[in-house]
Amino acid sequence: MLDGESQVKRVPVVDRQGRAYGTGRRKASVARVWVKAGTGSFCVNGKSDLMSYLRHQYLCQDVYLPLRVCDVAGKFDVFATVKGGGISGQTGALRLGLSRALQNFNPYFRGPLKESGFLVRDPRVVERKKYGRKKARKSFQFSKR
Repeated sequence: MLDGESQVKRVPVVDRQGRAYGTGRRKASVARVWVKAGTGSFCVNGKSDLMSYLRHQYLCQDVYLPLRVCDVAGKFDVFATVKGGGISGQTGALRLGLSRALQNFNPYFRGPLKESGFLVRDPRVVERKKYGRKKARKSFQFSKR
C-alpha cells in the first residue's frame, strides 16, 4: 500500500453484447447509458442525433467532454435513456452516466476522467418551498404599520 491507498484491481464490466453500463443523476434527471466500441453514433431516447435531442450546441459539447478527455471521440457507440428534470439536468446526468460507462468499459479511463472531475455526482437539488413563504426563501412583503 502506498500512502494509505488500497490497491484495488479494476476489471472491465462488459455484458455479452460488449456494452458497458453507467448511471448518471443530476437534479431530478436520471440517465442510463450504454457504450460499446463502434463508429461514434449517439442515440438518446430514440433520437439518433444528440443535437436533435438537446437542441443547443454548448450542451452537446458538455456531453462529449468525457469522450474527448479519453481521446476516444468517434470510437464508441452510445445509447442512452434519460428521464425527469429539464435539459440542463439531463445534460449533467448524461455526462456522468457516459463517464461511468467509459470507466466500466476500460478501467484505464478512470484516471483522466477523475482528474477532469467527471466521476463526481453534483449533489445540488432544488430547495423545497417552506410554509408561510412565497418560495423556498422569498418572503411576503413585510409592513410594520
